[in-house]
Amino acid sequence: MLLSQVRNSDSTISVVCREDGGKGRVVQGASSVHALALEAADSGRSLKAVIDARGLGDEVDLEEAYAAGRLLSPITHPDAAHLHLTGTGLTHLGSAATRDSMHKKTTEAAEETLTDSMKMFRMGLENGKPKAGEKGVQPEWFYKGNGTQAVAPGAALTSPSFALDGGEEPEMAGIYVIAADGSPFRIGFAVSNEFSDHVTERINYLYLAHSKLRQASFGPEIRVGAAPDDIRGFSRIIRAGEVLWEKPFVSGEANMSHTFANLEYHHFKYGLFRAPGDIHVHMFGTATLSFGDGIRTQEGDVFEIGADGFGLPLRNPLAVAGEEEIVVRQL
Repeated sequence: MLLSQVRNSDSTISVVCREDGGKGRVVQGASSVHALALEAADSGRSLKAVIDARGLGDEVDLEEAYAAGRLLSPITHPDAAHLHLTGTGLTHLGSAATRDSMHKKTTEAAEETLTDSMKMFRMGLENGKPKAGEKGVQPEWFYKGNGTQAVAPGAALTSPSFALDGGEEPEMAGIYVIAADGSPFRIGFAVSNEFSDHVTERINYLYLAHSKLRQASFGPEIRVGAAPDDIRGFSRIIRAGEVLWEKPFVSGEANMSHTFANLEYHHFKYGLFRAPGDIHVHMFGTATLSFGDGIRTQEGDVFEIGADGFGLPLRNPLAVAGEEEIVVRQL
């Protein structure tokens, strides 16, 4: 089951439900995916049961809504400060090589000396998939921003004026709500573009936080339920109507050094992230970057990311923000 949100002409939201490859239909009486998810979490019912009880109404042409710019992020919060964009890195079996080459130390260290990135990756290989009842190693973790930084499918991802790069990161994102009793509930998974500044990150791995603090996009649809063990997708960059770069990417636990459960535990173990009503969009990392192939993006490039079984592909053009004068004044 796939869920998306469409903005209506009167600014209300229609929640659209469909099976992959099928027609979208409006969930009757639903004001948002957030409201439906909280209803399910707080009532002890599954999200499917809540939707089935409401029933489905009119058909919606999602491709038409996409082209018209009416698709919203597939989950939104009425107060954007209560949606959190976060993520983990070095979680995929192919991800360490690109990151290590970006962070390679220039000292004349012995070949067997590992960079910090490789050390973190090895920790995941050794204890990122703990046995039931055991705690696994914690991953690299980062914060991207709140809901003000969530960009709708089709809208531009804007690179800050001070950024040295605006590059795509094709990832799977887990989508969560927090019930009234503080319990986290996973709605499902969505394709995401974690959008990062790889040039800044390459300068020094301690600049990771700076490289991540910017916009991201996810959707257009949420796949409700557990993720497949083996996820196959594609990432491409289109420039002036032509494909500039394209590469497949893989995700799912068969291709990761951590389980989703381990990554979720190390995020939600912090009470800060269990505030009732909040939404979490947590991105799980990637092994595929155009930057790793020497691509430098330009304003107007279009990122397109998709995966089998996750609905419509995610498309976002790249924009670059103008310079801002930032002055801190004394009160």
